[in-house]
Amino acid sequence: MYINNDYVFKIADRKTELDQVHKLNYKTFVEEIPQHEKNAEGCLVDKFHNENTYIIALDGDILAGMVAIRARRPFSLDQKIPDLDSYLPDNKRICEIRLLSVGKAYRKGYVFYGLLKRLVKYGLENNYNYAIISGTTRQTRLYEHIGFKPFYHLVGKEGAYYQPMFITVDLLKKGIGKLLEETEGNITAKIVNLLPGPVEIHKEVKKEFAKPAVSHRDEIFKKDFLTTKKLLCKFLNSSEVEIFTGSGTLANEVVAGQLTGIGGYGVILSAGEFAERLEKIAQRHSLDFVVLRKDWGGVFTYDDIVDFLDKQDKEITWLWLTHCETSTGILNDLNMLKEICSERKIKLCLDCIGSVATVPINLSGVYLATCTSGKGIGSYPGLSMVFYHHAPAVSDRIPLYLDLGYYRLKNGIPFTIPSNLVYSLKKALELLLANNKFAGIAEVSSYLRKELNSLELNLINPEQNASPAVLTFALPGNISSKDFGLAMEKRNYLLSFNSDYLIERNWAQVCIMGEVTINYVDGFISDLREALRELY
Repeated sequence: MYINNDYVFKIADRKTELDQVHKLNYKTFVEEIPQHEKNAEGCLVDKFHNENTYIIALDGDILAGMVAIRARRPFSLDQKIPDLDSYLPDNKRICEIRLLSVGKAYRKGYVFYGLLKRLVKYGLENNYNYAIISGTTRQTRLYEHIGFKPFYHLVGKEGAYYQPMFITVDLLKKGIGKLLEETEGNITAKIVNLLPGPVEIHKEVKKEFAKPAVSHRDEIFKKDFLTTKKLLCKFLNSSEVEIFTGSGTLANEVVAGQLTGIGGYGVILSAGEFAERLEKIAQRHSLDFVVLRKDWGGVFTYDDIVDFLDKQDKEITWLWLTHCETSTGILNDLNMLKEICSERKIKLCLDCIGSVATVPINLSGVYLATCTSGKGIGSYPGLSMVFYHHAPAVSDRIPLYLDLGYYRLKNGIPFTIPSNLVYSLKKALELLLANNKFAGIAEVSSYLRKELNSLELNLINPEQNASPAVLTFALPGNISSKDFGLAMEKRNYLLSFNSDYLIERNWAQVCIMGEVTINYVDGFISDLREALRELY
């Protein structure tokens, strides 16, 4: 998989992509280069369409460029050059490259380079070592600069002449490297971000972040800030929310501050790194609590929780846990938790940092819940949120910066808050409410889970108890998860593997939290297989 900015380079495999291929084919080889006759449909279906493999560049859902490759004879040059075999070498795996076209709006950027790079990868994967092409005379100098060599006189007709050329796949690979060196600074390949955070961000969110900052006391900003809060509440079905400048851990500190005023005894459910962090926060706030603990990757059942609560000799007033334990990928059953807490009049508190905007969540019946801007919501890190339904009072016992009641008293803006982060969050929420992100995450997750299972990688979180956005797997004992993660980085993929708790267990993670589609992960599994072969 290769990606730069918003371009994805992949093999076309969807009807919407192929429809655009036919339209770009028409624009290029009918309207621009008059090789074929015009038609009313504005589409040109190639005569070898059913045999072509189309490598395409996408800008979002828009086709920016394409190239076709096929190895089945007869080639198109068979019809233009008598006895074509006499010009071709023996004992070579030969393919024909055709229909190379970049949309006019994309001809001064990365698209041409990215198409060739993906083309070479495909050629190597299929053991091709020799390629022929009918190069338009408009780009002969560029083809020769890359390494193509003419082997026959011009073919075609007036206005649409082509130069038959050849190249070895190895020379094409070197030519792409040369092109990269010459345009260094203009062509920068970016990695594919499959981290739990920071995540891949939508281009519209990036635009908001790039705008000039404004004062948090500006009247227009205060109005937009209130709109952002309303969008958050609408998205998660919460009555109220306060936004803090800081990470998700800060939001959980705010929750702990609120729990200090409740009294009684609490329970923390713990089966992973981030639930253990809740324990540490609770200890530092001197909360009275007990822990129901399972091994990492364990799942809490109704009977587990009820039996544990029944054994306590103190009144339980609150229950706190991670909705999605991101360190393992286990997703706890929210409806079951609500049922238990409602029956026993226990205040349910949730760390939803790993679950918001990755699975549908309804926070009705939840006393306090936390999330952040830089994970599933798909914005930049730096803001965290606490959701609630009651009217928290200001408390002198709580540090001012962590006092939920004080934020409510000050209409949510008691202190400076970065406008760029707020406007980015607002745009990300607007996109979430307009699109069904959950279906996309489920599609990518199902595909990756199936492929990871086929490689016999041990998935820690079984599908029935898993967040679709976090796939955690153990590497074979002879492969270090850190070595694996670094090998994937060399192939332009960012995975989660570098945390101490993952290294200790020899685990790695693929996370689907940001702007990730099925196209975005095209090529990931083949690169993963390659990395595993390298390390075995």
